[in-house]
Amino acid sequence: MNDRNTGELEATDRAILRELVHDGRCSFTDLAERVSLSVSAVHQRVRRLEQRGALQGYVAKVDGEQIGLPMTAFISLTPIDPAAPDDYPQRLEHLPQIESCYSVAGDESYILQVRVESPLGLEDLLRQIRECAKVSTRTTVVLSTPYEHRPPQI
Repeated sequence: MNDRNTGELEATDRAILRELVHDGRCSFTDLAERVSLSVSAVHQRVRRLEQRGALQGYVAKVDGEQIGLPMTAFISLTPIDPAAPDDYPQRLEHLPQIESCYSVAGDESYILQVRVESPLGLEDLLRQIRECAKVSTRTTVVLSTPYEHRPPQI
């Protein structure tokens, strides 16, 4: 069966993704050795994985405390007017403190993950969110993070 039509990945492509999830800075030479392919074959497969969207990018993980943003919170958004347009992500995309925006099922419409420098910074961000999006908010402050960004089982 052709994996392009089913959305499923071949075992070799899965092995490449597992290696890149573990070490996104892995060279094509090292990657080829780890998955038992030639460098050119690995390069071709990585390019194909990128083109089809299975591999969406490479990121650097940054320690929030070391960059002066030690406080993480989740902010749930509920529309004040249920008839208002559902354009909250566009209304809020200019706020750099918002790291992630999730559309969710349930009482809330969206949940935002934010990172700020202090409780006062969070208070100011909440004010900006309420003003820009015309929503009510419910905030959960993160006390600690035992783990995050766990890779999916590939």
